Amino acid sequence: MGLLYKPDWDETKQRLLAWWNGEYFGRCALAVTAPREHVFPAKHLPPPSADPIRRWTDLDYIAALNDYHHAKTFYGGEAFPIWNGGYPGHTAIPTFLGCPITLDETTGWWDPILEGPDWDVTSLRIDEDGRWWKFTLELLRTAAQASAGKSIPSVGAFGGPGDTLAALRGTGSLLYDVADCPERVAAAELYLIRQWCGVYDRFYGIIRGAAQGSAGWFALWSPGRFYASQCDFSYMISPRMFRELFLPAIEEQTRFLDHSVYHLDGIGAFVHLPMLLEVPGIQAIQVLPGAGKPSPLHYLDTLRRVQAAGKNLHISIPASEVETALSLLSARGLFIDTTCGSEGEARDLLRAAERWSRG
Repeated sequence: MGLLYKPDWDETKQRLLAWWNGEYFGRCALAVTAPREHVFPAKHLPPPSADPIRRWTDLDYIAALNDYHHAKTFYGGEAFPIWNGGYPGHTAIPTFLGCPITLDETTGWWDPILEGPDWDVTSLRIDEDGRWWKFTLELLRTAAQASAGKSIPSVGAFGGPGDTLAALRGTGSLLYDVADCPERVAAAELYLIRQWCGVYDRFYGIIRGAAQGSAGWFALWSPGRFYASQCDFSYMISPRMFRELFLPAIEEQTRFLDHSVYHLDGIGAFVHLPMLLEVPGIQAIQVLPGAGKPSPLHYLDTLRRVQAAGKNLHISIPASEVETALSLLSARGLFIDTTCGSEGEARDLLRAAERWSRG
């Protein structure tokens, strides 16, 4: 059945399944959002609290904020409304393991807790009596209820290989560790990814019915367990270190999931692409050059390498570049995320993509 903010949700799910399977369905997968011509009635949106903690924990405000944005947005093609509570880090594994978090109006940051030369990550456990763990479960239950019939609840953004350890240890200290005690880093990664799988199961169990599967922190959906795997820390290390210390945890994560996209963030991480393309559990690569860098189309060799390896490709580009992208890349397995200035422009773009696409 359809959703209030996405009436063609049933058809969209079928196209997303075809995309996961690398099938061609007459065009590339294209998620295009725009201001909606006829806005749905939405509750009045109160101003956010000036207190950052209240801003990120007021469930009534969070629910109203989701409805407010979804009611104003046209979700065309493979775009769909995702209900989420924001991702400043308060609902992530470093917080659950004990990292103090400081929140402000738009983001948050952790203080590391594994200090000194004799650090041991296996001494850390998820604190299920902790404030943030209990809040996260309440947030997900709210998401499942408040999104019903309207949108898809997100399973969240709670960390992953490399980046969780960087938060616990501190990025600077971890950069020394990969050289000074690589065996400890590799063992810590495997310990943490097993913690991650347990957390995912708890969260997925809450939202999977309402989500009809799962959606992550960016707009992709799977009928089973889906998450975007990533290791932003990898930007700062060599391919050899990445393969030996962090890739085993990524492989374990992707074996646990039904569908996985690797979030390749920043041109400094592109050197790791060859080994990522070897991982069977990664169905797609999301190529993001990074802030201040040219369009993904500037890195055409990288994009074509993904497609040549038989992996799906996800890129975010301006609407003005969609025709060029489809002239340079196969539409089979290609997912383009973009925005338009109006609903009419978005509908026109979807029709044009059918003419421009080649399987």
